Amino acid sequence: MKKRTPVSRIMTSDVITLNSTNGLETAELLFKEHKIRHIPVVKGDKIIGMLSYTDLLRISFADAVNDTDGDVDTVVYEMFTIEQVMAKNLVSVSSSTTIKEVAEILAKKEFHALPVIDSGKLVGIVTTTDLINYLLEQF
Repeated sequence: MKKRTPVSRIMTSDVITLNSTNGLETAELLFKEHKIRHIPVVKGDKIIGMLSYTDLLRISFADAVNDTDGDVDTVVYEMFTIEQVMAKNLVSVSSSTTIKEVAEILAKKEFHALPVIDSGKLVGIVTTTDLINYLLEQF
């Protein structure tokens, strides 16, 4: 295993994002459509937060109702904005941060995704799943 491998090797660079003006229903659709669990929230080119699928589950019954009965979610989602639900105090890394450093951050913190930012611009996202897949490739 290479010790100085940059996170850019394993990060997702084609990032799905949400705008702070999007609704939570839009967020849920993106989570399900793209089979992802974390979406950076942006205002213009600047990242202002991170929304996780777990954040939605905390305020709704997203997994408790089937896809044909979405009325419960819609009512709950209209009570909150993305900015009220998202994580705001983000830890981020640059694309040159090593995979080892990213693993150390994620191992110590209570979140499972980090935005990758270069020169103030969102260039990717790295998750615990990316790390696990990288480790599996090493065997």
